[in-house]
Amino acid sequence: MSAYMMPRTLRNMILILVCGLPGCGGPLVGVTVVDERTALENQVLGTYEELNQEVLLVASVRYIDPKGQLKPTPPVPPGKKKVIRAIQRASFNKDDIDRLKEQAVLGENNQGGLTLLDQDKVEPKQQAFVNNLVQEENADRDIIMKRVIETNEKLSEKDLPRVKKMFAALNRDKAREGDMIQLENGNWVKKEKK
Repeated sequence: MSAYMMPRTLRNMILILVCGLPGCGGPLVGVTVVDERTALENQVLGTYEELNQEVLLVASVRYIDPKGQLKPTPPVPPGKKKVIRAIQRASFNKDDIDRLKEQAVLGENNQGGLTLLDQDKVEPKQQAFVNNLVQEENADRDIIMKRVIETNEKLSEKDLPRVKKMFAALNRDKAREGDMIQLENGNWVKKEKK
């Protein structure tokens, strides 16, 4: 179990034990205390990764009975089916979104969604496509964020604004150099090298 996943009381007890050992007079090296925000980020990220794994499993599951007959896959619950479709569609749209981000037409906003930054850079015959793409992606992200809340017992609907900010932070981290990202304070900047 990593220090990030440990309950706070267990981390504190370990910290007390380590500091209480003889010869422990200098600064502690390698001990990380995780605040609530980082713990929430870990929960959200962990739940999101589990959803992605479920999509892979659902896409690859086949059942063959003992007689060698291929059977249909078991039914998928409606909530899970909705998030699977959202993740699949987001994956399908990724290339178009990346291309439009390179052109600074789209950017990652501070609410976990995409924003159309410059409609003038889009050819008139492509404007409907781009607008629809942004709508689809934001709807898919909303479905995913709500499913993260539904499947995590420590989160409720009132945590949606915090979850959106967490997804925005993750999207900023995953953004490529040169992509437009909106900082928490609302300013738009080009992502630079780390």
